[in-house]
Amino acid sequence: MRLYVPAVLADLELPEIGPRLACAVTPALRAALPEEDEEGLELSAFLSAADLAALRLSAGSGPHRRVVLALELPASTPFTVPSADAGQDAADLGCVVGEIPATPWSALVSLHVDEPEAADAVRAALTDETAFEELAEIDLLWFDPSERASLVASSRTQG
Repeated sequence: MRLYVPAVLADLELPEIGPRLACAVTPALRAALPEEDEEGLELSAFLSAADLAALRLSAGSGPHRRVVLALELPASTPFTVPSADAGQDAADLGCVVGEIPATPWSALVSLHVDEPEAADAVRAALTDETAFEELAEIDLLWFDPSERASLVASSRTQG
């Protein structure tokens, strides 16, 4: 099962992923978007994870760059009900499957990260609803899992 997990750059240094809220193509998402094909549904789940990543940034002071982790986990993965700090809005999204358990980095398929130049737009989105909606127009860059260490290193130099 393909999952999209919201994150921040500091999370890339952790020994494992999660527990963390995850988005995926769900029956609820299919029902909400009946005209979308599989690719459109995946994009919707991905963009929801990017929005949740921006919300995670509001709690921290690190680089203001959204991160989405694309994971491949077995369909039998146990999900738990989102915790109170995940926010009720997130729990109500049709693509949210719940919180994944602690997961090894070997499940990572790809990383998606805002380019450094997007930091001002991400920062503005934290306090302005229109700017938040405009974030959907900013593409995240694709990275191979093998590039995780270089992303960590570059984020340290960018503050």
